[in-house]
Amino acid sequence: MDFSGKVVIITGSGQGIGNCIAAEYAKKKARVIIAEIDEEAGLETKAYIQSIGGDALFIQTDVGNEDSVKHMVNSVVERYGKIDILINNAAISTQSEHDTLFTRSIEEFEHVMRVNVTGAYMCAKYCAYHMLEGSSIINIVSTRAFMSEPHTEPYSASKGALVALTHSLANSLAHKVRVNAISPGWIDVSQWKKKKDRKFTTLTEKDHSQHLTGRVGVPEDIAHAVLYLTSEEAAFITGANLVIDGGMTVKMIYSE
Repeated sequence: MDFSGKVVIITGSGQGIGNCIAAEYAKKKARVIIAEIDEEAGLETKAYIQSIGGDALFIQTDVGNEDSVKHMVNSVVERYGKIDILINNAAISTQSEHDTLFTRSIEEFEHVMRVNVTGAYMCAKYCAYHMLEGSSIINIVSTRAFMSEPHTEPYSASKGALVALTHSLANSLAHKVRVNAISPGWIDVSQWKKKKDRKFTTLTEKDHSQHLTGRVGVPEDIAHAVLYLTSEEAAFITGANLVIDGGMTVKMIYSE
């Protein structure tokens, strides 16, 4: 998979899965744009990529703000003249883990939707104008689009909407840009946080055994799939959603 000279925007790439995706593209000689709201995290990612000989540009970006998205896209085009790949990875959950359906404000629900869904839509809208035939967009979704825990409505609803946005964009951009989604399951991102938040997570045998593959996922599992879906080798794939969860969502669970 050759990404030499490709201009790749990854939103929310200062930490977590997006951080790993940015690093993997850099290793493949792509020109990586770190579109991240957290300046500290974004600059750390840029410094790491440059330390391994990669090409990185950090642009502080709030994907929930249209002017910020426009500024990011215009800055990339002014510098590189094109956009080859967009990874819509930036996402938030609710501000309080203790809120419920009955206590959470409508404003909080709308804020999550604004960042996770409208943000991806705006990035696609403004990037697509500068993308040539053969370009690619990936929306990072979640298995939460298909299964939930109590009181996770904002995040789950936003991820479900991203699945629909994926096939809609694939139709709107047909013959020009391929649009696909990846739905990660349980991914341990503890080692892909910014430095001050990095820590080792103690995973149990029970945690690993819930997966048909025998382990919890790591960010590289998602990054490698992103590379494939945006490569020439995947040129016939568009409008698809790839679930990467170690088989967790196809396992029947009975109470004991």
